Formats: sequence, C-alpha cells, structure tokens
Amino acid sequence: MINHLANRIANPIPKRHRYNLLNMPYWKLFYHAVWSTKNRLPLIDPAWESDLYGYIWGKATALECIPHAINGMPDHIHVVISIPPKLSVATLIGRLKGSSSHRVNEIFVSYNSFAWQSEYGVFSVSEKVLPRIVEYVKNQKRHHLENRLLDPLELDTVSQ
Repeated sequence: MINHLANRIANPIPKRHRYNLLNMPYWKLFYHAVWSTKNRLPLIDPAWESDLYGYIWGKATALECIPHAINGMPDHIHVVISIPPKLSVATLIGRLKGSSSHRVNEIFVSYNSFAWQSEYGVFSVSEKVLPRIVEYVKNQKRHHLENRLLDPLELDTVSQ
C-alpha cells in the first residue's frame, strides 16, 4: 500500500495516460498574414466582402486552424490565425487563397475576373500582442480612412 501511494505521489498521472499526454501536440502559434488582389486592384466588393471573410474563416476552421480575425480593404486582406504544426503556413495560405478565389468567381463575379496576387506577407506574433493585432485587423477600414496604419503590417513591403 505504501509503495502504491508513493508511486501515485511521484507519478500523479496513471501510466496508461502518461504516454498520450507526452505525445499530444501542444501549440500556440499566432500569425498575421496579408495578401492583396491581383495587381492590387480593388476587386473585393463590399456587397460580398463579409461572405468572403466568412468563407475563409470556415475553410481555416475546416483545416483545423483557429482564426482570430479576418478583415481587409477592397485591394487586400488581413488574416490573424493560429496554424497547427502539421500544416505549413505556405500550404494553408495557398488553400485559403485558392478556395476563396474559386468561390468568388463561382458565385459573385463573372469571367473568372477575381484573383489574388501570388505572393503574401506573414508575421509571427506573440500571444501578448495578439489582442492588439486582432483589434488592428478588425478596424482596418477606420485605420485606412484615418491613415493610421502600422507599416510593417500593410502591403507596401510585399511584392506584387
């Protein structure tokens, strides 16, 4: 009995569960991705903009990511997201861009006239600044209207 109690104190998690907990992926990865429409044209129409963002949110969730904020302007989009380690940033952004442009062309525009640029910008962010980045993205239109932009988070530095 004493051996059993000593073992429980030294190893409070039963052996049958210890293996799973040690091999369970634990991740806290926060990214801020930005990409623009093809040739930075103002192709995102306010009439279907919220559907586009909702679609991207749903696609990201289906890919087991955790979206924190999605918003943008007629010529670019910001996505704040947590991406699991099993999915590369490039793969995720490629899937989000590809499926969302397909949806826009299928439902909202004609002649496949909607496209994203081939490149994107992405920044890793700390959990500490995550709320500030989420607020920045949620208030994109106000920031652009008031010309209060965080330069590294805008697309001027991303090649077309």
